[in-house]
Amino acid sequence: MAGADAKTAFDPNGLLDELKKALAERALNAEMDHHLGGEGGVGNGRNGYGSKTVITDTGKLELEVPRDRQASFDPQLIAKYQRRFPGFDDKVISMYARGMSTREISGHLRELYGIEVSADLISAATDAVLEEIAAWQARPLEATYPLVFFDALRVKVRDEGLVRNKTVHIALGVRGDGTKEVLGMWLEQNEGAKFWLRVMNELRNRGVEDILIAVVDGLKGFPDAINAAFPETTVQTCIVHLLRQSLDFVSYKDRKPIATALKDIYRAVDAVAAAAALTAFEDAPWGQKYPAIGQSWRRAWNEVITFYAFPAEVRRILYTTNAIEALNSKLRRAVRARGHFPTDEAAMKLLFLVLNR
Repeated sequence: MAGADAKTAFDPNGLLDELKKALAERALNAEMDHHLGGEGGVGNGRNGYGSKTVITDTGKLELEVPRDRQASFDPQLIAKYQRRFPGFDDKVISMYARGMSTREISGHLRELYGIEVSADLISAATDAVLEEIAAWQARPLEATYPLVFFDALRVKVRDEGLVRNKTVHIALGVRGDGTKEVLGMWLEQNEGAKFWLRVMNELRNRGVEDILIAVVDGLKGFPDAINAAFPETTVQTCIVHLLRQSLDFVSYKDRKPIATALKDIYRAVDAVAAAAALTAFEDAPWGQKYPAIGQSWRRAWNEVITFYAFPAEVRRILYTTNAIEALNSKLRRAVRARGHFPTDEAAMKLLFLVLNR
């Protein structure tokens, strides 16, 4: 396959079909060797090959299936009466979704089956996902979401010969019945009010008419962009992000007692009690030792106190953010496994597959 055009991979009898044929026949021969090496090999031996037509994801495939003299060989990959080859494409995409790079998948196939498969061919197979991403990102959405979490994670992408930090923004919506739905992903190197306004307008164009509460991570210009598109939306700063920012100022040994002290603020019964708790924290030894913590809370105060208007059950959802944290944990594991990505598209492919496989 050296020097072949990866763009023809999906053509009938093209590279991908050749790969499937080679992979299947190599595995079938390995199964025959195992069969003859065990009880089925007593007084037995190979007896040439039989031709078999099986249906794959892309069409029909002619396989050479090994035979034995006693006709006792029953392969596991393609059973005697089976006419459909389990989806090779799905297996490759599954490996990609687990965070394996195209070169790692190529090496995996080589080690398991002794087949040389170029990274370009694996990339061509996974590129089919890009059409799925485009359709998913443009799909219609619900008219109203009681709650939407907006969050971000960093990815490293090779850009013009350099590895740069880029940000993938994720919107996780909660429907009226409590089910959760990832509304979309947007990769941006320089985020700002214009970027966020574009995201909000995209959500409107896809059918979203109202968001009751938007939980954000405190980025500058974000609340204004949300209210420009959804004027009635209540914008709430994510308490988890605010706590993390607070602990960034703190030495490791002081983190636990300070996290405990800050609970008095966000667990207060109302906004007045919360303001008193913040003042008390600033006047206490921890607040005096780390004055930047109180300053950071006061800068975000208008978006912190909004959730005190809701009952305790709703507030707990807003400040624990378990849903978005679990989602991000899953995505970050896959991103860490990859290190950095060759292109923006490669990063989006992996994240999409992790979300949807």
